[in-house]
Amino acid sequence: MLSKSQIKHIAALKLKKFREEHSQFIAEGHKLVMDLVNSEFSVAGIFASSGWILSNLLQTGERKIPVFETLPQEMKRMSGLSTPSPVLAVVNIPGPNPSPLGGELGRDSLVLALDDIRDPGNLGTIIRIADWFGIGLVLCSESCVDTYNPKVVQATMGSIARVKVVRCNLAEALSTLSGSTTPSGSPTPSGCIGGFPVYGAFLEGDPLFSQTLSHHGVIVIGNESHGISPELVPLITRKLFIPSFGTAASGKAESLNASIATAILCAEFRRKTIAD
Repeated sequence: MLSKSQIKHIAALKLKKFREEHSQFIAEGHKLVMDLVNSEFSVAGIFASSGWILSNLLQTGERKIPVFETLPQEMKRMSGLSTPSPVLAVVNIPGPNPSPLGGELGRDSLVLALDDIRDPGNLGTIIRIADWFGIGLVLCSESCVDTYNPKVVQATMGSIARVKVVRCNLAEALSTLSGSTTPSGSPTPSGCIGGFPVYGAFLEGDPLFSQTLSHHGVIVIGNESHGISPELVPLITRKLFIPSFGTAASGKAESLNASIATAILCAEFRRKTIAD
């Protein structure tokens, strides 16, 4: 059996202030846990049923991860799911990266930049979309929902183990990637990567499906209700619009969900890359 302090600690990680205090988050479900076990994340401990432990002892043992047998009533107290999974992992949040935008960015890289995405399901789904389309870096503005919110982590379906998510000042990051100046006119940071076109999703702009798109660039996705923040608009070099084919007679949607818009944009960029 687990101690009361262990159960209390894990249950507390459902709240942001305790995730920040302990630099840990929780992940639930076999696939998600095993994706994190096999990633660069450091797994502090696995809490699971005896059956799960017996079935997965080899992989967890090879990585020397502490494993604790957990009773169903204990899992229910720790879990954030309505129907608890037989396995839960406590994972260490990575420390700050001294070069968050460098290293893995090549001349053919696509980057997603998310401005004030507040819905956990949207953020998690967008990370999963990035993984599907081979986008290794997602930038999140400081006002986005916490990356390690349990609902975000669950919605990634394991993609959080493969996609680098960086929380940052988005204006400065876009300036660094594009090689432009910030909206205030200050110079770009030293060591600027530069040269990445910055595309933004708007309700007005160039129709997406008729455009010539580059093999690399930054795709900016705005808030679910308010779109892209005014201070970021001057940094966007191409405004893209996803055309609607609905009519007033058939009932036309006013806008698209942020994650759906992201999927359409990523699919079109990749389609154009293959076609070229």
